[in-house]
Amino acid sequence: MNTSAEWAFTVFQGSDWADINLIGVNGIVAKRYDGSTVADLSGVPAGAKYITTYENRLWVAFGNEIRACAVDQPEIWNDFADLDGSSYGKTIESTRGENVNMLSGSLTKLTIGMPNSLHELYGGVPSSFVTKLITDDIGVVNNKSASTQSGIMRIIDQSAIYDYAGGNLPNQEFSQIVGGYLSGMDTNAAAGSDPDLLYFRTHSNEIMVYDSRTGVGCWSRWTGIDPTFYLLLDDVMYIGDSLGRVLKLGASTADAGTPISWSFTTKPFTNPTMSQRQRWLKLWLYAEIPTGTTVNVYLSTTKNGNDFNLVHTVSGPLSVTDRIIIPVRSVVLQNTVRVKISGTGPATIHELVREVRQLPLF
Repeated sequence: MNTSAEWAFTVFQGSDWADINLIGVNGIVAKRYDGSTVADLSGVPAGAKYITTYENRLWVAFGNEIRACAVDQPEIWNDFADLDGSSYGKTIESTRGENVNMLSGSLTKLTIGMPNSLHELYGGVPSSFVTKLITDDIGVVNNKSASTQSGIMRIIDQSAIYDYAGGNLPNQEFSQIVGGYLSGMDTNAAAGSDPDLLYFRTHSNEIMVYDSRTGVGCWSRWTGIDPTFYLLLDDVMYIGDSLGRVLKLGASTADAGTPISWSFTTKPFTNPTMSQRQRWLKLWLYAEIPTGTTVNVYLSTTKNGNDFNLVHTVSGPLSVTDRIIIPVRSVVLQNTVRVKISGTGPATIHELVREVRQLPLF
């Protein structure tokens, strides 16, 4: 395999091959793997950098052009006989004169990405293929910066992460709450998904993880891994990283035997108006903390959470769900309180409960 350029992959069988093949292009060569042998894929247009499948055809992109092979004929790309089974090609125009940098095929459409625009191609045969510009303000960083979960594509733009259901404008509402972490994203972004989680490589050694389950909808930030690619195989997520490793996200509560360090920070807890004082009476956790795990609780009295003070430490074992009282003497009359909980090793926190009394405005 030529490693001098980034590869893009898809799978395809067609009518001439006995089984499904893994197909790869990198702008220099095109290869196919049938399960035993890697061979050149003939006929593919020179310079093809991105590849996908749609309507029983292989599709590639190079420059601002997209091309499709003849129906079920992965090695026939120049048959332009104007028949329904013929090859197809089109130049994708954009207001900025950009090149295509992403292709993604689905059952109903082909999504075409550029750095600052998104396009969709519909239809089943060359005579009915039609291309629609969706937006010329939002695009994708690269071919790996889009991932689909439950029929909805999530894309990494140069400054945000968007929901993209197709046919409509992308929406960044779900990622606005972490917008501050997304500034200054580099061009090595990558996206992946499993049935519950979405993974976004936004900066070096950083993954923003979104839990999309109904009623959860929360973000986490993982550090120490620099992904280059994500792949879901048999409901298991694999991550290729910049060190050349392939990492498996399994059910283990440790990282190859090393306890995992973690933390989470709450929003500022206030009265309906921040000018109203409150008396903090009680604060506690319901948690399960196994042997070997240590949990620390910090409190901050500023809305930015820049002055966290350690107020309580607890170590396992707490094998059953137990109540952990957190001292509130240091914040008893504070208008704003933010809680940070950190630990090393696995822990299950079911609930964070507070009891306060509202005091008069001042």
